[in-house]
Amino acid sequence: QVQLVESGGGLVQPGGTLTLSCAANGRIFSFGVMGWYRQPPGKPRDARELVSTITTGGITNTADSVKGRFTISRDNAKNTVYLQMTSLKPEDTAVYYCNVEYIDADWYSRNAWGLGTQVTVSS
Repeated sequence: QVQLVESGGGLVQPGGTLTLSCAANGRIFSFGVMGWYRQPPGKPRDARELVSTITTGGITNTADSVKGRFTISRDNAKNTVYLQMTSLKPEDTAVYYCNVEYIDADWYSRNAWGLGTQVTVSS
């Protein structure tokens, strides 16, 4: 089983910058795609929207709404994924969730979610 530890959320003014990180650890064989999703206020958890994902080889997929402002990266040696968020807007306010695909020690393909970290953009 994988544990995901997220950090970096908080309150920031419009135009500001935050960097989220998500460290994955556990009894696994390998990690696959890692990414970030967000749940805007008032929307249910199953309506989480894609922010950005990144493969082990560094291929990214980023939502148009954040393209050019958010940058995803990963450190494969540390099993950690990052999300640098710049030029933040009030509409970026949401709970941000880390998501990781992995192969566990028994060779099963699995998917794990973090607990979420709140990002609030407000003056």
